[in-house]
Amino acid sequence: MLADVRRTEIVAIVARERVARVADLAELLGVSVVTVRRDIEALDDAGLVQKIHGGAKLPGDAGTHEPGFELKSTQSTQEKKAIAQAAVQLVHDGMAIGLSAGTTTWALAKALSSRKNLTVVTNSVKIADVFQGAGSRVSVILTGGERTPSDALVGPIATQSVRSLHLDILFLGVHGVDEVAGFTTPNLLEAEMDRALIEAARRVVVLADHSKWGTVGISTIAAMEDVDEVISDDALGLEAQRILREHVGKLRLVGIATHSPESLAAQS
Repeated sequence: MLADVRRTEIVAIVARERVARVADLAELLGVSVVTVRRDIEALDDAGLVQKIHGGAKLPGDAGTHEPGFELKSTQSTQEKKAIAQAAVQLVHDGMAIGLSAGTTTWALAKALSSRKNLTVVTNSVKIADVFQGAGSRVSVILTGGERTPSDALVGPIATQSVRSLHLDILFLGVHGVDEVAGFTTPNLLEAEMDRALIEAARRVVVLADHSKWGTVGISTIAAMEDVDEVISDDALGLEAQRILREHVGKLRLVGIATHSPESLAAQS
């Protein structure tokens, strides 16, 4: 296979899977690991992929770049809605649940707004407003703190407010998911707040659409092994699925066209 053809194929694979390992690329292309590494270096120099330890990923934003809530709320909207509908099935009357700040957890809040006999703890003003605006009978506990561009209340006041709480389940939104870095955020204070929510929860469920795979923020919230379940959409790459199923308690995938319970694929 000619180098140009091979490198075009590598770009296509990385675009599809978001992250690809050198060993897997070598096997797929029928070439040596050394050849693939040279190809990745050339593609990295050209800005077509980003070289990482053991493979390549899509070129991404800097680890501290944090898009605003309004921008993120317009991205992957169908995926977020489908993920939220799947997450609703895990919520039962009488539960105390945590919703971290984020647009996918915001979609879950809208799906839960008609419920009653729930207590919701959140560090997101926008999520709290969903329940107030709907006139629902959900009891909302909103933390204090300073607000980040992604609509998260953070800082010492925010983290201290949840230290003595006990949550049945936490639904955690994340900026990025990576095999080595785990679940990450570009904001150091938000990572600290999310870790406090994790410590307060009996069960942790990450809500992350497929576009989060391969993105790495500056701060790790949690390792994959610290999470009980990940809910994503079925556009998630096969390599990402394999890695998550090896490390998290359960991976649940939901189809975009239909997000009924029957459309979910789960593996412990």
